[in-house]
Amino acid sequence: MTDFISAEGFEKTFRYGKLIGQGLLVTIMLALFTVAIGFVLGIILAIMRMTDVRPFRALAYGKDGRLRNSRVLVAISKFNPISFFATAYVEILRSTPVIVQIMIIYHGVFGQLIELPRLTVFGFIQFNRFFPGVVALGMNSGAYLCEIIRSGIQSIDLGQTEASRSLGMTKGQTMSNIILPQAIKNILPAIANEFVVIIKESSITYVIGVQDLMFAVEAIRGANYIIMEPLLVATAIYFCLCFPTSKLIAYFERRMSRGDKR
Repeated sequence: MTDFISAEGFEKTFRYGKLIGQGLLVTIMLALFTVAIGFVLGIILAIMRMTDVRPFRALAYGKDGRLRNSRVLVAISKFNPISFFATAYVEILRSTPVIVQIMIIYHGVFGQLIELPRLTVFGFIQFNRFFPGVVALGMNSGAYLCEIIRSGIQSIDLGQTEASRSLGMTKGQTMSNIILPQAIKNILPAIANEFVVIIKESSITYVIGVQDLMFAVEAIRGANYIIMEPLLVATAIYFCLCFPTSKLIAYFERRMSRGDKR
């Protein structure tokens, strides 16, 4: 019977240092690309959820301009398809497991509908596996960042919007020049925390063959029939990535809060 954890097991694990280093690089790249996609998608979804587009508004009023007594027509007049789509997207993505979303994107979208080229990036990253993983994680992250960004936008005083409109600025100019810069400053710590979460959640992409840290762990296990040693090494690497990042985020959050108090 072999030891639960042994020095020999760690020795065998460290023989695959290059594979572990490649997995670390892939994990970092996954997190960076995911947060970038999720941030852009989150802004779009947040704006969509806050729109007031009601194409059936006229159904609530009769020819005389008075409000109809029909509750059905009044309800239809309040329907906002853009906000409905964004809300449905957010609720579905937040209410289903990430692994299911990854499987649907990889096997369904890019497995049957869209064929990706079989490219190798940096000599070891398989593009046809890495890209679906980034897309799936980005879509999931976008659903969470949408609520963070929306809360940040809603935290800005409405008086600033009214003041900018009184100066002749359009809604788009007000959002891009006045509201969004302040909202992003307020939610920057939450966005950075999402980056830490993605570093940990990216480990699930090994199920579709993305060569991240967990893929390296599985490769070492399959070659040497050991599991605890590579898992402990991966745990230490994840900790070294997430713990300093969390502390750095907390530091900048304190600095920003002191600036606001002045």
